[in-house]
Amino acid sequence: MLSIRNIVKQYATHRALDDVSMEIEHGKIFGLLGPNGAGKTSLIRIINQITAPDNGQIFINGEKLNPSHITQIGYLPEERGLYKKMEIGEQMLYLARLKGMHKEEATRKIKYWFEKMEMQTWWHKKVEDLSKGMQQKVQFVATVVHEPKLIILDEPFSGFDPVNAELITKEILELNKKGATIIFSTHRMESVEQLCDNIALIHKSHKILDGSVKQIKNSYRNNTYQIEYTANGTDFKINDELFELLNQQKLGEGQQITLKLKEGKSSNDVLAYLIPQVHITQMTEVIPSINEIFIQKVTALN
Repeated sequence: MLSIRNIVKQYATHRALDDVSMEIEHGKIFGLLGPNGAGKTSLIRIINQITAPDNGQIFINGEKLNPSHITQIGYLPEERGLYKKMEIGEQMLYLARLKGMHKEEATRKIKYWFEKMEMQTWWHKKVEDLSKGMQQKVQFVATVVHEPKLIILDEPFSGFDPVNAELITKEILELNKKGATIIFSTHRMESVEQLCDNIALIHKSHKILDGSVKQIKNSYRNNTYQIEYTANGTDFKINDELFELLNQQKLGEGQQITLKLKEGKSSNDVLAYLIPQVHITQMTEVIPSINEIFIQKVTALN
């Protein structure tokens, strides 16, 4: 769907993007991650043709990015941009027309989305009369009303209460199910785990991590396990040749331990060692979350 090749963007003495490349597959939700100032918004602005790269190219479905692609893209910026004193219904019509929609079609689609998002009574309200969360619902509708093939969401949950955040999450998944490709830029790592198929991590203008969420998490597995058990009279003896005990704590009527296997050892080896000594109720591999991987990668490069 989107091929980003060797993008460079320089602002005076600051290089925002330095030879950044990535491939975004059709029909996927792609997480664009990175600390503040990493270069995420610069890349998003280039995709939207708000600014141009100093070097590199972007292709949409094999065609070099050009002004005609604007109608295929929906963009929800982190800094919202609505006209405060304009009636919401008229504002939605104006923005939809800018995306190439006819007035009749735009009116029908806007009313559909207003009902879907529980905004039926908002047509004649003004943006300045709405709360921040209500304004963001309006901007979300403006982003998707023309049914774009590529949807770019920059911190879409900012300012939303849990109920509306869940509503937007549901709509994002539904749009994706209908075939939209979505670029999702956020600091909320729990949202990344919940929504994204693939991610890229940008730090200090460079891409430092790229791949599917599942593959990346699996690559950071380190043979660490949590085991819950109850003792058969006496507790087990630690086997230093089999594992390193990282943590032990009481859990209800039993115990929970966290251990790391020594090189060449397996979970079956641990079970074979522990089962004669304790009654095991649960064993779970500890796989780092995307948030933990994010912190580990960024900290290592600072």
